[in-house]
Amino acid sequence: MTTELPTTTPPLTLHWPEIERLPASTWAAVTAAVARRLFRRAVSRLPLRVEYPDGTVLGKDPGDAAAPVLVLHRPDDFAVRLGTAGLIGFGESYMAGDWSAPDPAAVLTVLAGNIENLVPPVLQTLRGLYVAKHPRSERNTRANSRDNVAHHYDLSNEFFGLFLDETMTYSSALFLSTEPAPRWRDLTDAQYRKIDRILDAARVGPGTRLLEIGTGWGALAIRAAQRGARVRSVTLSTEQRDLALTRIEAAGAADLVEVDLLDYRLVDGEYDAVVSVEMIEAVGCEYLDIYFRTIEKLLAPGGRAALQAITMPDHRMRATRNTYTWIQKYIFPGGFLPSTRLIADTVARGTGLRVAERFSMGEHYAHTLYLWQERFDGYTDQVSALGFDPVFQRMWRFYLAYAAAGFRSGYLGVEQFVLARRDEV
Repeated sequence: MTTELPTTTPPLTLHWPEIERLPASTWAAVTAAVARRLFRRAVSRLPLRVEYPDGTVLGKDPGDAAAPVLVLHRPDDFAVRLGTAGLIGFGESYMAGDWSAPDPAAVLTVLAGNIENLVPPVLQTLRGLYVAKHPRSERNTRANSRDNVAHHYDLSNEFFGLFLDETMTYSSALFLSTEPAPRWRDLTDAQYRKIDRILDAARVGPGTRLLEIGTGWGALAIRAAQRGARVRSVTLSTEQRDLALTRIEAAGAADLVEVDLLDYRLVDGEYDAVVSVEMIEAVGCEYLDIYFRTIEKLLAPGGRAALQAITMPDHRMRATRNTYTWIQKYIFPGGFLPSTRLIADTVARGTGLRVAERFSMGEHYAHTLYLWQERFDGYTDQVSALGFDPVFQRMWRFYLAYAAAGFRSGYLGVEQFVLARRDEV
């Protein structure tokens, strides 16, 4: 189904104070000197080519023409940002144009795969003293969650429509195979395959009372209605809800689907199935127990919940969960990626549910992101015409590459979970 995207108005004047101002102080100079030395030491042991303006090339094998290339345009500015803001500064330096790469995802994949070796152990023990803290304004309280969601998902429906496929599905697809690498023409079928797997896992069919937590742009709700389910979907994104309603109407599913602008914590009723695709990342660590208790409360006897979640290995999640990251600052305020162990433990500790099934598909997300990145890069003029400036475009390119690198390196995973009551088969 193809639906014309209503034009929305993004902010036409974007301000990036952290990018426009380069820290200038004795502290900045000292930390820049330390960062410069640590960076040169680290990359000299990695399969990268780091090219400096004076012709210097660093890397494990500087002559390896096949190694991913990181081009430093302003090494001094890069060192200041990295020294004063750590990994947030690394991302900001890309936004500022201090460095670039022909293939940012390839560079970031090497860095992600070696992240635990980039900082000396003595500095890792001092992590809590210098890493940024989470702003209280981004905690996922009921008062804050709407703003956190709007920051990302209310940018512009037309913008997202430039790089998503016709399903307007903004989560990992499930391809028939990842060898050879999937192409754009494979993406729509792969998104439906993912949706169908979730609906099958939740046993959604004719007459099912289905709750969807996180509407997106309506693809799953429409697919469920086509099975004969009665769907209630909830979202905190006004832009997504508006377009979802348009798409639901165009698909002839309006009599079976309702979409409410509502926090999941306020949902009432009883449902035969609950589904939620990559919404758990917006819940926040301190609210996971409430999220799962809410699902348990709403699930009818014999019902099943099916979730798709981006995950991190447990030891990395525990080491970084109090760290404020570039992705949280610029892309997903309030975002938190759980581990599969944390999900299972939270479900077991706080509810009468159990994890009945798990399915891992991380490599599929790497390919999904590659296709989005390829599409985004082909629509630079259209993105500019929507009012998104070059700093935003570099930010978005870094975000897609950052995510792809996480899945390529195994630093991130994506799982589908099925939850059922402990006393039910």
